[in-house]
Amino acid sequence: QVQLVESGGGSVQAGGSLRLSCACSGPSFAKYAMGWFRQAPGKEREFVAAIAWSSGMTYYGNSVKGRFTISKANAMNTVILQLNSLKAEDTAVYSCTSVGDTAGRITSLALNYRYWGQGTQVTVSS
Repeated sequence: QVQLVESGGGSVQAGGSLRLSCACSGPSFAKYAMGWFRQAPGKEREFVAAIAWSSGMTYYGNSVKGRFTISKANAMNTVILQLNSLKAEDTAVYSCTSVGDTAGRITSLALNYRYWGQGTQVTVSS
């Protein structure tokens, strides 16, 4: 059974930084392609970033490019999302997700992700 557990959310002022972590447990294929999405109240879910575990290839949503960095901690089966230069519009619930197959292809489409964490709140005040 795949489990994704996020941590690291919180409140920060604009321009500040936060570090989110997602611990992945279960079958090894669960970590092959992992990503982060976010959803603000009244808005649609938005792709943030994804990483392919074996190659380390990364992919970012346009609104976070140059500010957010996704990485992996191999020994801990953990994906990390570093959020820098935060803006008020980054306020949302951030959810970790896994494609959950052996292909390991990363994508920006939420429908391609099978497993989801419970989410962690990020609040940025201006």
